[in-house]
Amino acid sequence: MHQPGNLPSPNNILASLSAEVSSALRPHLSLVEFKHGAVLAETGAAIRNVYFPHNGIISLVVELAVGDMIETAMIGKDGVVNASCALDGKVSLNKAIVQLAGAGSVISADALKKVADESPALRALLIRHEQVLFAQAQQSAACNASHLVEARLSRWLLRTRDLADSEDLTITQEFLAQMLGVRRSSLSVVANTLQKAGFIRYRRGHVRILDRAGLEEAACECYGVVNAHYQRLLRSENT
Repeated sequence: MHQPGNLPSPNNILASLSAEVSSALRPHLSLVEFKHGAVLAETGAAIRNVYFPHNGIISLVVELAVGDMIETAMIGKDGVVNASCALDGKVSLNKAIVQLAGAGSVISADALKKVADESPALRALLIRHEQVLFAQAQQSAACNASHLVEARLSRWLLRTRDLADSEDLTITQEFLAQMLGVRRSSLSVVANTLQKAGFIRYRRGHVRILDRAGLEEAACECYGVVNAHYQRLLRSENT
């Protein structure tokens, strides 16, 4: 099913494009549903499709030999999954998993690359986006190595809330522990601390943010740093 051509896209990247580039992309874009847990890319596998989320959240993760997964970046309505294919990146460097169900636009990797090759402005935008993703991954690595679990969990919840546009988040404790690279028991203790502080209400598989300002106080600097990267990306002139 192709998208209507007369409405602005809910995806920030697509919405920032010039009319000319939008017209070139539109015939190749279709709507797609993101189901929780669906895998949109496998590490080392050829990239066939590119996704522009309208809502929902995609986690880029690194899988370890012992079976653990650690999140390196989070992509929502402010980004794009697998954009590197338009920059001659033929294989995925990360596994991409749907963290929060939603919908988006999908385009074949070949079609996006063709339009990007003909549009220096689009190619430049995708390069900036991949730089932002790289910066987010670096920030996540530093965060996991240096910051306390309480600050990291607060940062993660805030970022998820921003992309979901909702105070209510459907997230299992097991998934949270995997994404943050901590033991489930440690996460449970920290989540309980945030709940006692009145910042969140947590029950099995569900988190409700009660006090955003308090959560921002508890979060590490990484939340603001990642947000600033995306703001600089989108402040650039329309493509």
